[in-house]
Amino acid sequence: MNALVVERTDRLTGTIRAPPSKAETHRAIITTAFSPGKSRIKNALICDDTLATIKTCSMLGVKIRKNQQDFEINGEEYPTTPTDIIHCRDSGSTVRFIAPICALTQGISVLTGNEGLKKRPMEPMLNALRQLDVRCISTRRNGRLPIIVFGGGIEGGRTSIRGDISSQFVSGLLFGLPKARQDTKIILTSPAESKPYIKLTLSFLQKHGIKVEYSSDFGWFNVPGNQKSIPCDHQIAGDYSSAAFPLAAASIIDSRIKLTNLLDETLQGDQIILDILRKMGVSLRKYGKYVEVENQKKDLAGITVNVKDIPDLAPICTVLACYARGDSKIYGIKRLRFKESDRSHSISEELRKMGGKVKEYEEFIMVKGRSRLHGTELNSHNDHRIAMALTIAALGAEGNSTIHGIECINKSYPNFIEDLKTLGGQVYVK
Repeated sequence: MNALVVERTDRLTGTIRAPPSKAETHRAIITTAFSPGKSRIKNALICDDTLATIKTCSMLGVKIRKNQQDFEINGEEYPTTPTDIIHCRDSGSTVRFIAPICALTQGISVLTGNEGLKKRPMEPMLNALRQLDVRCISTRRNGRLPIIVFGGGIEGGRTSIRGDISSQFVSGLLFGLPKARQDTKIILTSPAESKPYIKLTLSFLQKHGIKVEYSSDFGWFNVPGNQKSIPCDHQIAGDYSSAAFPLAAASIIDSRIKLTNLLDETLQGDQIILDILRKMGVSLRKYGKYVEVENQKKDLAGITVNVKDIPDLAPICTVLACYARGDSKIYGIKRLRFKESDRSHSISEELRKMGGKVKEYEEFIMVKGRSRLHGTELNSHNDHRIAMALTIAALGAEGNSTIHGIECINKSYPNFIEDLKTLGGQVYVK
């Protein structure tokens, strides 16, 4: 595994382009793959996770042609039975989106992934599919990968699923159920979290002519069966989840940077990072597709933020809190335990190694600000967002840090290190 050495950096300047949205790219691939006819995806994110979705759809009979960051997809009405085991790498989105679609084949699908993905829960999805008479099992009987999904179609009817473990389960059902033989009602047995991601899924389905009725709080969904989806082209917007990292770096270091490719009008919930930074006192301007941060190392203000709907921002918000004055509270953290790592524990543990005054509780993380962070040996926990958050923390810390297992950033932001170097960040892989 590679390690990243991060030296204290006193100044960041320059312009970088925010990477394309991972969430949008996944949804564009799935919806175009199973809409018969030709669709194009422009400015797609090319990373480990989206490549896993591309490979999976190809194994289900979809013809996909790549041209740099664009894809031309000849979609199919229904998936075909894969000829081999589907390996989803470390992508939770891929396996959770594709499992219901595998039920629409005429044969049997086996889905697996890397060791990290095998630790993430699948039982809520399996239970929801079983309620619709889909045969599916966890091979180890532990509700995790590998799983087997028996095809033959989805009958439809009524199913229930928890809403507080992963919105990916809800999105997966919404992708598969329009092709069920009957209408289906989905009931959430606990309040939906990460609602912006569900909204994003619904918006992509709507573009392909798919109709779904739902309550205002996403407590239930009615999905008509036997729907025919239509091809549609997609232009992928810049990713606020990834942009949060360079924006945070510019907020704790003397900086003047500009990020391009960030739209004003977006369903991405993580756009709220701009409001969070403003509340902390960061001098930030948003105009057109640009965000500019000019910071002369002013004191940041502590903040209380609920990450229930924006879990990907929790690690970087915890880092920002270490550099702010006063106490900060990051709450709504329960779902962080079901990510690539237990993110609430991972970020708290690693920041404490650096001298951060961070305490993790069941419902929230408490940070006493203005910690004097220092460089040390750090562990990414094989979690891309932990690795990137620690890199930002280390840029402002005294001395040098070494972050082990840095290659996991390829899961979502392959150009992260090069972008930091472009801005003047003192980082290098050893």
